[in-house]
Amino acid sequence: MTEASATAEVQVSVDPAEAFATFTDEIDSWWVRGPINFFDAARAVGMKIEPGVDGRVLETYEDDALELGRITVWEPGSRLTYRSSVDDSEIDVRFEPVEAGTRVRVTQTLVPGGERMFDFWPRTIRWFASWFREGRPKEIAPLSIALYYERPTEAAQWLERVFQLRSWTGILETPAGTWIELHHVDVAILLFQLEGERDGAVTHMPWIYLDDLDGHYAHAQAEGATIVSGIHQRGYRAYVAEDLEGRQWTFAQARPTMRGGLTEGR
Repeated sequence: MTEASATAEVQVSVDPAEAFATFTDEIDSWWVRGPINFFDAARAVGMKIEPGVDGRVLETYEDDALELGRITVWEPGSRLTYRSSVDDSEIDVRFEPVEAGTRVRVTQTLVPGGERMFDFWPRTIRWFASWFREGRPKEIAPLSIALYYERPTEAAQWLERVFQLRSWTGILETPAGTWIELHHVDVAILLFQLEGERDGAVTHMPWIYLDDLDGHYAHAQAEGATIVSGIHQRGYRAYVAEDLEGRQWTFAQARPTMRGGLTEGR
């Protein structure tokens, strides 16, 4: 059954007028680009919000666009509301001054008589906060890996704490059939609910390249990870550890010219 509403909020370190302008004028910069973040990802090239009441929220293509919604309330520095054109919901975004800057609260509500709501906004709004911290567009790499866990939320929290993976949206409980998304730089690691019994065989082993292999190894040891093999040199320099469900991960030293490191993608 579709929930009646979904709400989330973030804080950004600018005043409400600038937060509103960035949200609307620069949505194409802070929206995370990737194969799962658009309605027609194979064609999508960007996002756009047309200003003013009756303006459109658009997913843009090279020669066309998909209307995601029509604006019903346009109050710069204060409020933006639009009626979705792709489901039966209304999206209301409020910009409220706080001591540290602006609280941005988004509420997505199923309209009376509506039957379906794609409640993606509680996750999407976190991209907006991340943009202010990093100031660069994010785009998911053309390679992602899917892993299946009996307890994906617990696994995601463990992977974040022990292996220092990060999530651009934060680790949230997810509805059945969806996933928790972690990241290493721009590579997405998707955690799904395991259905049925696992036969014990290792069928997936992620490889992650790090700027500071020794520091990561010391951190994983200190956090209680099971080390399968310590740091070794075989052309590459790496170590292998198990996660909380016994899945093995290889961590290798990145080349000096490789984009890697524990601090990127946070």
